[in-house]
Amino acid sequence: MRRGAEVSPDFSVVDQATGLAGMVGALMTFALIVAVMMLIVSALLWAIGSATGNYQGAARGRTGVLVALLGAICAGGALAWANFLLDTGDSL
Repeated sequence: MRRGAEVSPDFSVVDQATGLAGMVGALMTFALIVAVMMLIVSALLWAIGSATGNYQGAARGRTGVLVALLGAICAGGALAWANFLLDTGDSL
């Protein structure tokens, strides 16, 4: 069985992405970068809210951390799903 194109985060997307694997890799790059930035900002807001006694700010920061983790998990799942579909398409 021939192995298809592997999809992975592509950090060298300066020029145009070619093909489906390149396009998915470029989207994965942006999704992972946004998830990590959101995780850092939300964790800072959670810490500042907890330290200053602002329960609403702490709750929103905690919600942001959970959403960022869920986004990273979904991005990883999309990577596995895209690889499965590309392999299935190659075998047809």
